[in-house]
Amino acid sequence: MHDSQPTNNPLLNVENVYAGYFKDLNILQGVNFSLYPGELVAVIGPNGAGKSTLAKAIFGLLIPQQGSITFKGENIAGWRPNQIVRQGMCYVPQISNVFPSLTVEENLEMGAFIRQDTLTPLKDRVYTMFDSLKKRRHQLAGTLSGGERQMLAMGRALMLEPDMMILDEPSAALAPILVNNVFEQILAINREGIGIMLVEQNARKALEMSHRGYVLESGSDRFSGPGRELLDNPKVGELYLGG
Repeated sequence: MHDSQPTNNPLLNVENVYAGYFKDLNILQGVNFSLYPGELVAVIGPNGAGKSTLAKAIFGLLIPQQGSITFKGENIAGWRPNQIVRQGMCYVPQISNVFPSLTVEENLEMGAFIRQDTLTPLKDRVYTMFDSLKKRRHQLAGTLSGGERQMLAMGRALMLEPDMMILDEPSAALAPILVNNVFEQILAINREGIGIMLVEQNARKALEMSHRGYVLESGSDRFSGPGRELLDNPKVGELYLGG
């Protein structure tokens, strides 16, 4: 889908990061990762490789034991998520990513909790991008389908007009027809100029649509490069793409 890498400085740069959920038990073992402004970068690898752990470490849900995480020129390692959001980064987790007892519209408004300006133009932009949400704007989020919940979670993140969005397994547990729809919306968001870190089990599809990709294994970046090159790499194919 994309084949050229932007040439300016990285928006996000992760260097030699060690992190985990328990002291002295690191899942990430010196991982490196970068994302340039407007890039769509896939992170793939087997279960337990550290993909979601990397996303959480970047967004401040885990404090790295070692290494640096630089976003917009600031070392954000150790920052709290609310500080990182204000810096222009959003995170859409795999599960529990909407408020089920609130309406679609109320969920979007919650996404803009730090804004002081009028939200109508922002909501209109989200509704233009996600037409099915507009039809259901007064419906409780808990009654939406899995695919619609994923759209709502992404739409809510867009309410802050972020420079970068982390999507953690957006296609998990979705029917195939909904998976394609979600991926189309991810590309549409990227075309708006928003950098996207796509953590994804559907490795082949993720690499097809990405500027670049990283293959994690045992908490380190084993392969990286343009998405198409990784798809054509026989070692990546054999180990992670089913041949």
